[in-house]
Amino acid sequence: MTTVDVEFRFEGEPGAAVAAGLANVKDVYGIRRLSVDRAARVVRVEYDATRLNGPTVAGLLKGAGLAIVEEISLIPEQAAEAAQ
Repeated sequence: MTTVDVEFRFEGEPGAAVAAGLANVKDVYGIRRLSVDRAARVVRVEYDATRLNGPTVAGLLKGAGLAIVEEISLIPEQAAEAAQ
C-alpha cells in the first residue's frame, strides 16, 4: 500500500447534505482519512494510491457536493524550485 495525501481548496460553506456526502466518501475503499478545515476552506484526504488517484479523489469530493476550486501543492515552493 502506498499512502498519498492531497489537499483541495473549496468555496462556500458545506451544509448538512455535503457533510453526509463526505461521510460516504470516507467509506470508499482506499480512502484512509478525510479532514475538513472549514476556517481555511481546505479538505485533506489520505488515500491508498494503489487503489485511487488524485483526479478520482477530486471527483469523489465533487460528487459529495463540495465545490472544489483547486488542488493545493503539499510540496513547499523552495523545495520544488530546488528539484528543478
